[in-house]
Amino acid sequence: MRILYLTQWFDPEPAFKGAAFARALADAGHEVEVATGFPNYPGGKLYQGYRLRPYRSETINGLKVHRLLLYPSHNASSLKRVFNYLGFFLSSLLFGLLRGSRYDIVYVYHPPLTPALAAALFCAVRRKPFVVDIQDLWPDSVAASGMANPRIVGALMRACNFVYRRAACLIVQSEGMKGELARRGVADDRLSTVFNWATYQPPAEGQRLPETIVAAFAGRLNLVYGGNMGQAQQLTVLIDAAIAAHRREPAIRLHLIGGGIERDPLRQKVRDAGADDIVHFHPPVARDIMDRVFDTADILVMHLKYDPLYLITIPSKTQHYLACGKPIAAGVSGEAADILNGSGAALVVPPSDSAALAGAIEALAAASASDRSAKGAAGRADYDARFSFAHAIHATEAILHRIWEARR
Repeated sequence: MRILYLTQWFDPEPAFKGAAFARALADAGHEVEVATGFPNYPGGKLYQGYRLRPYRSETINGLKVHRLLLYPSHNASSLKRVFNYLGFFLSSLLFGLLRGSRYDIVYVYHPPLTPALAAALFCAVRRKPFVVDIQDLWPDSVAASGMANPRIVGALMRACNFVYRRAACLIVQSEGMKGELARRGVADDRLSTVFNWATYQPPAEGQRLPETIVAAFAGRLNLVYGGNMGQAQQLTVLIDAAIAAHRREPAIRLHLIGGGIERDPLRQKVRDAGADDIVHFHPPVARDIMDRVFDTADILVMHLKYDPLYLITIPSKTQHYLACGKPIAAGVSGEAADILNGSGAALVVPPSDSAALAGAIEALAAASASDRSAKGAAGRADYDARFSFAHAIHATEAILHRIWEARR
């Protein structure tokens, strides 16, 4: 098959389904080209070595990459975000109208919705099938972010319905999303679930942890949270749980590693509680080093506040923690809770219940090291069976083959 992979974000940006994903499809025997924007995410400024122009062609990981014009921006300004999305919509629409006949199928990564909307239009003209990979359900996630008023959310819903009705298939990352789209009227035979994989990397020779982390971990029973510290995570619950669990097990320490808008308020909360020796904050580290921190942890912890949207969305930390092969204490709901409960690796409690989360932490802390190791191994086995990269690529290729054969 000749596949066009249309995505607003691609390497060297930190895109989840980036060059490795496209390369895997090419390695399966397909001709894959990428249409994307000039790299500017997440800072909103062009990466070094790039200059904004109408078009640029380059090769990444053996793949031909078409760079299309957009307005570089990624900040809190709703207007600038609209310009960013609209710019790539127009350039990808023009690219598809001019070159769309070269491809057998178009694979679109969403969010944002705009590349999928462009594909719906130019594929209708070129009579080509397109597939939409939905990572965040729009307009639900846009409404939850608070960046759009009800009128804009309504317009986005109409645009989504327009795209969804015309796509040959919608690939979603959870069964909950699949059920929601079915309730919106999408036929079941055009819905497929392909679970996301983890970006966990095994140790490489010479990798070392920062000395500050080594010192903070020494002689302790270490709980680790790594990632964004935002409002959605509601990490005040996790901090309260760790402080409560420390009263039962004095060796417990909680380590929060990363950044986010809630980091400073959380640090102040810990200071006010006089818990600086119990809860440690560490700056963000490179992804591979973060995995080494996870490897060193005794227990991995996570929390996500209750929201109807999160009932049908699987946070990426779910698969990542399972891939790390460590026991997990989690305050989550919905499909993520179902996955963790079924993995054999986790103790899961409802969100916003610090007492229940403290109990889960205490239970894992009281278990023997061998029992914790066994729980972690069960989680890794579950990950390999259901969520691996190879499994996702095989499932994706099968979907594309089915659509291609039906069109032929």
